[in-house]
This record gives sequence, structure tokens and C-alpha cells, in this order.
Amino acid sequence: MTNTDLFVSNMYKEVIKQYDEVSEFINLDSNIRERLKLPQRALTVTFPFRRDEYDEVETVVGFRVQHVLSMGPTKGGIRYDADVNLGEVTALAILMSWKSAIVGLPYGGAKGGVAIDPNPLSRTEKQRVTRRYTAELLPVIGVDKDIPGPDLGTDEQTMAWIMDTYSNFVGSPQPGIVTGKPASLGGSITRREATGRGAVAIANAALEKEGKEYKNSSIVIQGFGNVGRYAALDSFERGAKVIAVNDLGGAIYNRDGINIPELFKYIAKNKSVGGFEGADKLDDDILELDCDILIPAAVGGVITSNNAENIKAKVIVEGANSPTTLSADKILKENNVMIIPDILANAGGVTASYFEWVQNTQNYLWKEKELHERLIDVLTSAFEEIWIISEKNQVDLRTAALIKGIKKVAAAKLTRGLFP
Repeated sequence: MTNTDLFVSNMYKEVIKQYDEVSEFINLDSNIRERLKLPQRALTVTFPFRRDEYDEVETVVGFRVQHVLSMGPTKGGIRYDADVNLGEVTALAILMSWKSAIVGLPYGGAKGGVAIDPNPLSRTEKQRVTRRYTAELLPVIGVDKDIPGPDLGTDEQTMAWIMDTYSNFVGSPQPGIVTGKPASLGGSITRREATGRGAVAIANAALEKEGKEYKNSSIVIQGFGNVGRYAALDSFERGAKVIAVNDLGGAIYNRDGINIPELFKYIAKNKSVGGFEGADKLDDDILELDCDILIPAAVGGVITSNNAENIKAKVIVEGANSPTTLSADKILKENNVMIIPDILANAGGVTASYFEWVQNTQNYLWKEKELHERLIDVLTSAFEEIWIISEKNQVDLRTAALIKGIKKVAAAKLTRGLFP
């Protein structure tokens, strides 16, 4: 068994293949190259969980992976999903390392997850899972060690429970232990919107480089969680036409553009976008619609070699983590589709989380306008650097972003040296 066999998953294979290609391109030191394929820490936990009926006690599996500890504390979300596994969590932690380095944050990458479907859970059941999982993570998390945040299947309330559980164990309030928590507990006002708005800001900057305008562009958004919703709202506010959106409950389409503020009002009362009167029901594959910009903002692996040839969008903005497989990526490049990669496009979330963490550790509050301005400045500056790398090396934006991220992480490792 090789060292990497422990972490085998489709996502891990994709991330490592991508990493190997870029490492070869930049002639990365062979020792550091192998080291960065593996996480520095990977914790697997099992714990008992009882449902409200209390008929039986189930055993639940959870993970927390910390990829690199050389850059500062580690940072990354916690996801609840039935298919969570060690390989997926490790792959996401590695991507978080590159992402933090790309936007210049003093973090190593981390990720956590619990292998459970959160959808059928009652509020009390989800709270029990969260508090027990947090207790199992106590040896490895901390305000200056590892700071979790929300991800797939978790939200502000989940973070509030983690903060409360951790604070009770250490004996004092610790708002900095998580990010993405409610504003009433020291959460950042902009955190919820940051990923979606950040993705649109970067897409706007990319279009300007091509001599095009985001305004009046046609936008398709797959997934209407926090990322998709605020990407839609920001697009609407910029004068673009959001022609289609979907979620687990349905898909809607309006060639003239969906009124996003009205859709926000609708989903506040309904669980899904399906049934919204300001658009038609969509039966076609939303990913294959004719549009200027496609924003996959749901889950990974949705654009594959099976559907890549059918993608009609001119630009893909990866709001989700790893929505495009490597085989699809190559097809899209051959078809001259510009891809703004996830490690850049959705870096607004970790950037806003950094601001929240800094405010918590310093007990200092920044105004919402200042937070938004700082966020956009960090993201657009990172994009400018990546664009220059892309032009200089004649490579696509994903490769350019990885060049920047991997070089920075490798430099930190090499500079700190080997212990003992």
C-alpha cells in the first residue's frame, strides 16, 4: 500500500493529478512535492448519536484534516453529507491550502466532515451531532490552531453550536474558534454573501480583460445556496440577466431575466425556487443552456467528459469546489471556454472568514462597507497576479492559480526547514 492509498477518492485523485501536472511544470523540489500530497494531520472519529425517538443509538463517523501547519493556523469548513469520506475531506483541505496562499492569507488548509445526511435531521438531532463532533475535535482545533467554518450541510447555527460547545469546555467565550457564525456572536455581516459576490467580482474583472462587459450578460446558476443566491443577486444588481437557477427542489428559466429580489422573497416562504411565478419550469439540463456565463455553485464533479461538449457557456465561474473534472477541463479549454477556477473564484468565503477571525481575536469591529471594500480589493488583486502569471507562462487561469498557490506553500515549507 502506498502512502496515498489511505486517502483514495475520486476528488483526491483529481486534486493530486492536477497538483502533479503543475509541480512538473514549475519543476518543484521532489521532496516537497511528495510531502504536499499528504496531510500533516488527519483525524478520524466515531461517536454515538441518538435520534429524537431514541429507539437505538447509531455510530457516526467524522473527520478533520489539516494539510499544512507551516503557514499559521489551519482554516476550512465542516460539511455534513452522507458521502463524506477521508479522501474527499483531504482533497478539500489541500485545495484550501492553495486557495489561502493565492489570496495571501496566513492559513494552512483544513477541512472537516461528518458522514450523515443533514436533511432529515431535526434541529435537536443536528445539534446533538454537532456538539458531540465538536467534543471529539477538541484536541486539534483552537483559535490559534485550526478554525472551522460552514460548508455543505452546515450553516451559521451549526457554527454557533460549535462555538458554544468549545467555549464551555475551555471555560470562557471563544468567538474566534469558528467563522461564519451569527452576527450576534461576533460573526461578520459580509461572510454569508462573500463567496457569491466575490465570484462575480472576479468574473467581472476577467471579462474586462477580454474587452467585454458583465452588464447585460446572460447568467445561469446551478445551485441556489448561499453562493448561488448572492452570485445571482450581485449579477442582477450589476445589470446582468440571470436566466436560469435551480436547487434540489426544481429549476426555473426566464430568457428575459429572473427578478432576483422577488425570488429572494419567494424562497423566504418556500423551500425551493420551483414554482416561482416569475419564470417557467425548466426541464432541460441547466448546465447545457445557452448563456454567456455559467456558475456551478452546488457540488463537485458536475461537469464531466460526458457533458463538457454540450456546455455552451463562454465563461465558467466555479462557485462550488471542484465542479469540473480534469477530463472535462481539457475539453472545455479546447473549446475556448474560459474557466475561472474554484481556488480563485470561491476564495471570497475564506477571505471574509479571515476578516471575521481577525476581528474576533482583536475585539475590533469593522464597518460593513469597509469589509466589502477590503474583500473585493484582496480578490481582484489576486486575480491580477494570476492573470499576469497566465499571460507570462501561456497557461490557463487554473494552472496559473495553482502555480501561485503551490509555490507559496512550498516556499513556506522549505524556509522553515526540517525538524528534527
